[in-house]
Amino acid sequence: MLQTASKKCSKSSEAEEYSNGGLLHCAHLVLPWLTSLELANISLSCKSLNAASKSITLRRILDASRSIEPLPIPFHSSIDNHPYAFFLYAPAAIVPNLHSDRRQPWGSISDPGPDHLQTESASLVLASGCHCENCADSEFECPCSSLDGLEDVASECGPRCSCGLECQNRPTQRGISVRLKILRDEKKGWGLYADELIQEGSFVCEYAGELLTTGEARRRQKLYDARALGGRFASSLLVVREHLPSGNACLRINIDATQIGNVARFINHSCDGGNLATRLVRSAGVMLPRLCFYASRMITKDEELTFSYGDIRLKPEGLKCFCGSSCCLGILPSENT
Repeated sequence: MLQTASKKCSKSSEAEEYSNGGLLHCAHLVLPWLTSLELANISLSCKSLNAASKSITLRRILDASRSIEPLPIPFHSSIDNHPYAFFLYAPAAIVPNLHSDRRQPWGSISDPGPDHLQTESASLVLASGCHCENCADSEFECPCSSLDGLEDVASECGPRCSCGLECQNRPTQRGISVRLKILRDEKKGWGLYADELIQEGSFVCEYAGELLTTGEARRRQKLYDARALGGRFASSLLVVREHLPSGNACLRINIDATQIGNVARFINHSCDGGNLATRLVRSAGVMLPRLCFYASRMITKDEELTFSYGDIRLKPEGLKCFCGSSCCLGILPSENT
């Protein structure tokens, strides 16, 4: 937390005279907790803090995931003065914490950030899982490998299963294992791109963010719509529906990656369906499924990753679509939340 870093800084300052040197001694503890705007403002205070701020900015540019993912995911921008996009990183969906100060260190020498943003929310785990020592070589089929009545939903071992992350029945739980990068386009803004050849069927990433009630999702969407009218602002609130086995109902899941999420928040829409396929993945014992992205075909290096935001109504006043496909409708899909 920022308060913890400040306390460490205060204790360090007590051991030496309050001077420019003492301030810089604490800079590496405090500056990584600042937003991009706060960091820019403090960089104007003196040459030394300007240099420290530039160092942190460079580390932020080099890895959007703060070393949480197995591979770094860098930013690249040459069209304006926005070297990176500021947001809090969560590798999996989380339940919003009303008591959190919504801070996370980024750009320090010892990334990653706070533990409560690195793991799946414990409140989502409802039951225990399998007791297999090796799910792939088990004499009997692992009970987590299939879920009755949910043919269109992939199933994996969960947090309380006896097996570890090396289990072959956890392909989407080991983080992002394909090389990606985030590029800024003059019209579309930030977008997610392949930084290596990605084979068809490969897992790319999941859509991580805050899990919201429908009421909260509607409240936020109204705020986002108002902001979009005032300029180039695009939210990352995604509504996912899982059709239940009865066929008479569906489970609605609201994931908001506008402020907290992972690099999937940068995946843009394409009217032709894009090169990514989505699939719901359920982990044993976990209440809600996760939305995961897979390569729907072979994706070449430097190719942008895109998918369809859905066959939803088009608002005449909606944001313009710049996907560039031959079937582009000119307006981004949207839906009544």
